[in-house]
Amino acid sequence: MDSIKVFAPGTVANVACGFDVIGLAMDAPGDEMILRRTSAPGIRIKAVHGADLPVDPAKNVASVAVQALLQKYDHPDTGIEIEIFKHIHPGSGIGSSAASSAGAVVAANHLLGEPFTKKQLVRFAMEGERLACGSAHADNVAPAILGGFTLVRSYRPLDITTLHTPAELWVTVIHPQIEVKTSDAREILKQKVLMTDAIRQWGNVGAMVAALYQEDYDLISRSLEDVIVEPVRSILIPAFQELKLKCKEAGALGGGISGSGPSVFMLSKGEANARKVADTMNNVYAPLGVDYKIYVSRINTAGVKIID
Repeated sequence: MDSIKVFAPGTVANVACGFDVIGLAMDAPGDEMILRRTSAPGIRIKAVHGADLPVDPAKNVASVAVQALLQKYDHPDTGIEIEIFKHIHPGSGIGSSAASSAGAVVAANHLLGEPFTKKQLVRFAMEGERLACGSAHADNVAPAILGGFTLVRSYRPLDITTLHTPAELWVTVIHPQIEVKTSDAREILKQKVLMTDAIRQWGNVGAMVAALYQEDYDLISRSLEDVIVEPVRSILIPAFQELKLKCKEAGALGGGISGSGPSVFMLSKGEANARKVADTMNNVYAPLGVDYKIYVSRINTAGVKIID
């Protein structure tokens, strides 16, 4: 195989209570990438369409992730060219850098005959995240590669598991067209939390995992509570509290900040409810004078997909 095209999905990280440990993949939006084998050794970014991102291989998350893979592959004569079609806006909070990193390593792995497992690919993709925000976190790249909901039990050693995805669960995401850099959003977080908040938070995480397996939508709703990160970061997002309240009134199970924001996600039981939530998001944001995009999606259980 000399060339491959993949679709790399957008993702929702944290999923309210699961800061840095729980993420989910969406069917839309997503990036497309073409990777080609080349006779010249090394990695080259041929072009980036749809966003002003570096083509220097040392400064692009896709090439940095592939470089991590090639270092482990240990064939110094390997050459790969990458072409990126960005449909996820950088700084959106729906896994732009993760999509590029995840799509690149999955595609490169196929080109090379699949020498690595999907969970090994997560570690390579995390190096792209390290470049993007200074932290090699996995809660976006893991669901992008593995699909569905994923849980990071540990980073040292890296231990990731795929969780069950209830059949009727849908996600609605609004992306206000403002930028919140992950690095900046991390800087405002408190470095210490109250024990009472920690207990409440890990209770919600445990309940969320149980609710997914039991397909208990009421318990999912009760678990979508973040008492540690959301109170700090929500001030960066226009009309956040009003949006969250009215979406729940419209039938959403609940939701919160997607990744580091500014996107906001809501989970719903069934497509009809998810689309009602989208209408509510539109009603809240239309008068604000802030450009935005809204996505309604099933949970993507496949992760990165080969499309050509």
